[in-house]
Amino acid sequence: MNIDTVSTRPFPGQRPGTSGLRKKVSVFQEPHYLENFVQALFDILPDRTGQTLVVGGDGRFHNRAAVQTILRMAAANGFGKVLVGRSGLLSTPAVSAVIRKHACFGGIILSASHNPGGPEGDFGIKYNIANGGPAPERITEAIYARSGVLSEYHIAADTADIDLETLGTQRIGDMQVEVIDPVADYAALMQQLFDFDAMRAWFAKGGRMRFDAMSAVSGPYARAILEGMLGAPAGTVVNGEPLEDFGGHHPDPNPAHATELIATMSGPQAPDFGAASDGDADRNMILGRDFVVTPSDSLAILAANATRVPGYRDGLAGIARSMPTSCAADAVAAALGIPCHETPTGWKFFGNLLDAGRATLCGEESYGTGSNHVREKDGLWAVLFWLNLLAVTGQSVDTLVRAHWARFGRHYYSRHDWEGIATERADALMAALRAKLPDLPGRDCGAGLRIDQADDFAYTDPVDGSVSTRQGVRLIFDGGSRVVFRLSGTGTEGATLRVYLERFEPDASRHDLPAQTALAELIRIADEIAAIRSHSGMATPTVIT
Repeated sequence: MNIDTVSTRPFPGQRPGTSGLRKKVSVFQEPHYLENFVQALFDILPDRTGQTLVVGGDGRFHNRAAVQTILRMAAANGFGKVLVGRSGLLSTPAVSAVIRKHACFGGIILSASHNPGGPEGDFGIKYNIANGGPAPERITEAIYARSGVLSEYHIAADTADIDLETLGTQRIGDMQVEVIDPVADYAALMQQLFDFDAMRAWFAKGGRMRFDAMSAVSGPYARAILEGMLGAPAGTVVNGEPLEDFGGHHPDPNPAHATELIATMSGPQAPDFGAASDGDADRNMILGRDFVVTPSDSLAILAANATRVPGYRDGLAGIARSMPTSCAADAVAAALGIPCHETPTGWKFFGNLLDAGRATLCGEESYGTGSNHVREKDGLWAVLFWLNLLAVTGQSVDTLVRAHWARFGRHYYSRHDWEGIATERADALMAALRAKLPDLPGRDCGAGLRIDQADDFAYTDPVDGSVSTRQGVRLIFDGGSRVVFRLSGTGTEGATLRVYLERFEPDASRHDLPAQTALAELIRIADEIAAIRSHSGMATPTVIT
């Protein structure tokens, strides 16, 4: 194998966010851009020689070209073996499962998750460590620091592309490249966790389901498991072929973007159960007939019913939720006598808790739920968990949710996204809001809402003692209602202000209000205190979920 050492210069802004480095496809297509980031990653992994790496992505535009580049660079940088999914495909939770099952050194995931695809869309790359989880900040910051001084990268020269369609082993110089079935290891893991016999019986008795893969990577997994292993009728999985532009879909499983599925689940003839996943299959949306389950409620309901499922029959060590996620899981944890950990946004913050055995189920309000079976959120896992509950209880989605509210109270919840704000305007909004924090406790905001606590959330990891600050501004009201303000790190243009609104309602007679009606006073207060409209120059949120 001949190795080219290519002279280069640093690109500004190659700092990985909460889910890796995300930019427009056109940025990643710039000469040396991807190579610089990959070399910066390899340079800060000094013990990589001879190790096994996992590589795969969600199939979006530029995925195949990027896989071939990474394979050549891995060979030139001393890796002994790479496991790559057939067609370059591996869902994000499947990468984690493969790393863990085969005791790999780490993995590279090519995805921009729920962001749009295609030549004009987004692309992304992130590194997962040996436990299968996203790289912690000490690694992502080291990558960023190295990217700022990089002067060369190494890549195998004069080598043919790897045939990504044929299972088996090929070589680039001394490095083995094994093309693997992207579904096999993941499906085997699901069989260990869930009651496949009960779910087969549910379909055999006439249970009907619609799973929208949104033309993204979850399609092959859902077809293999739902239609293949569980006997769901053909056509249960729709939009099941991964496409480079996601078929024009915005592959984000929420009511704003999964409108086709929402319509299908409406009316007396609708299927019993509906679900969707996103671009890289790590998010989920759960639906009943004319009923949408919030991600916060989903986490709480799975936790409350976990012992009904084989993989969690012995109970939970704890629950972990991101700070903006509603406190519904806290109520379940209190009833079960287990801890509920509140972490910053970003799945990497759950890794230490899972590894230390302090948490079993984890969730984020952004349609991400998972457990200690991998170290990523897992869309299809959550769907199978719900399907397992439907099968063993004989209840409908809405019946399960309403029974949960009756026991624990309802946490009305919504997220308002203000997308594409000029970065300087968004930064000014947050700076002005933080400056007000000392004066907000005790403030009477009307409608019976008094601010009890106002802070900028900081987190001290209970396992390793690491500290994360400035993770979002919280307004906590007497009685448990909350408003949270946070700038998102997953977009590629401008800034996105996310405003999270939560109102606790213990009275079962008031559990059927429209969410935006129940939250109307908190919406008013949020805009008054943060001056969102004046700072952003926008009249309304871009997306409400």
